[in-house]
Amino acid sequence: MIEKHPFGNFIPKKTKYIMLGGFVTKPSNPYEWFYANGRNQFWPIMKEVYGLDFSTKDQQQKLFTQLETALADIILSCERRNNSNLDMNLFNITYNTLAIKDIIAKNKIKKIFFTSRHVENLFSKVFKDISQVTNEIELIRLPSPSPRYVAMSKLEKISRYKQLLPKL
Repeated sequence: MIEKHPFGNFIPKKTKYIMLGGFVTKPSNPYEWFYANGRNQFWPIMKEVYGLDFSTKDQQQKLFTQLETALADIILSCERRNNSNLDMNLFNITYNTLAIKDIIAKNKIKKIFFTSRHVENLFSKVFKDISQVTNEIELIRLPSPSPRYVAMSKLEKISRYKQLLPKL
């Protein structure tokens, strides 16, 4: 069964950066915004990086508005093998190309942050035709906030995010 992305991209009026993820995990309970799966380390990492509480969607959106950072996932729709969240089990993929190209075209983007090597690789594959634009944009891979990514501890991930993400 094809799953469509359950919510749209988040694009502040002033956007200098893009944070690109892969695709939402299949939750046991529906959620309404990015990285809301309780096992994902994204919001706990962001809490440590910025020293703020992000327990509500409004607080999360306020942060990304202040950071002038758009949030989007590179996959717009897909199917899952064995009901799995693993990237390698996603197929019949439709990419979020129009929206991402639109964000890049309508804003002076300085950096694109990828939330994993997989997302970075998909971007390189899917967006070959805008490589001339990306020559002016710094592409940065963040450590994956997935708890499955164990090559770095959570503390190491926090340290890297502090080094790489824009300051408030």
